[in-house]
Amino acid sequence: MTLRDNIALALTSIRGNFLRTVLTFLIIAFGIMALVGILTAADGIKASLESNFATMGSNNFTIRKGGGGIHVGRRGKSAKKSYKDLELDQALDFKERYVYPATISLSNVVSYGSTLKYKSEKTNPTIQLIGGDENYLTVSGYDIEQGRNFSEMDAGSGRSVVLLGNDVARKLFTRTEKALDKIISINNRKYKVVGVLAPKGSSSIFSSDNVAIIPLLNAKAVYGNDRKSYAITVSVNDAYGLDAAVSEATGLMRTVRKLRFNEEDDFTISKSDMLSSMLVEQSGYVTAAATLIGLITLLGGAIGLMNIMLVSVTERTREIGISKAVGAKRSTILAQFLVEAITICQIGGLLGIILGIAAGNGVSMLLGGPFIIPWKWILSGLFLCVVVGLVSGIYPAMKASKVDPIESLRYE
Repeated sequence: MTLRDNIALALTSIRGNFLRTVLTFLIIAFGIMALVGILTAADGIKASLESNFATMGSNNFTIRKGGGGIHVGRRGKSAKKSYKDLELDQALDFKERYVYPATISLSNVVSYGSTLKYKSEKTNPTIQLIGGDENYLTVSGYDIEQGRNFSEMDAGSGRSVVLLGNDVARKLFTRTEKALDKIISINNRKYKVVGVLAPKGSSSIFSSDNVAIIPLLNAKAVYGNDRKSYAITVSVNDAYGLDAAVSEATGLMRTVRKLRFNEEDDFTISKSDMLSSMLVEQSGYVTAAATLIGLITLLGGAIGLMNIMLVSVTERTREIGISKAVGAKRSTILAQFLVEAITICQIGGLLGIILGIAAGNGVSMLLGGPFIIPWKWILSGLFLCVVVGLVSGIYPAMKASKVDPIESLRYE
């Protein structure tokens, strides 16, 4: 008997025990859906994180005061304690003395909740206000859509000019080109719009288009008492030299901060890809939990399938006896019941994969991730269904193949 004949017999048997079979492959489908769905969502969110952090540049690193995150200097992670702010004079000193081939930008976050106004239009108090120099756009991955970047005169004199994120410009002016040279109010202070940033996109973590950037010296003059600690972002010309650049920056920053040789670093140096990796690593716990739930569900489905197959062997005892009486071998009966178990699992698995892709991508897109087709998880799910079918069907199939044909013919 060919594989095609066995599959046809399996489908006939499924139709004959439709309700029990449907319940079984629904259990299997939910198990596969949990696996494929959660893993698909995790892949989508991971892709979103990598995309967002990639815009910051894989050859970038940022120096901040200690206690602010992942440390890649020579002394590892620092203990949680109070550290001195990284002051503007220190940041300027570092920028002047750092000789490694790189572009350096100084910045600080002035406010996470600023309000911008133009005539009767006003934003929600959720705009991130950033103080940055003329290199800030370059190292942060921004492009100009309308207007221009800060000039050296803007940056050096601390003029009251501003660059608007795309969402902010559209909120205040509807069309970005209307924003140029307009005078707007930021936290009740007047600024002239000299440029609008090109759309950069957003995720569930932050919106890169919901920002306003003012010259660093202007931010210090207006908000200096509120935000004194600055960040130094270094974009290395050659990505392969990133580790060497970080080592040189560590040594120079220790000199700038006047640290003794036996004192630990009071600053942190973090790379954008390290932040992404940290967040993805945290999501691994959710993935592991979802995998465990899916496997437990599949185990329940396997037990249910084995039970159905054993009942099927009992109900079809006479049919098995007739098959043996006309010459069917033990291997033929064994293959018939194994194929039936695998077919039921594959039907449930295909349904679970479809539901898993829909659910996983729904969660991923809701959190700002892309739509993906998880071929790895699809193939893994189908393979897992074959394994479940074999494990569940082997005992009933062996029991069916050992049925005595004489006794089977007398079975009612």
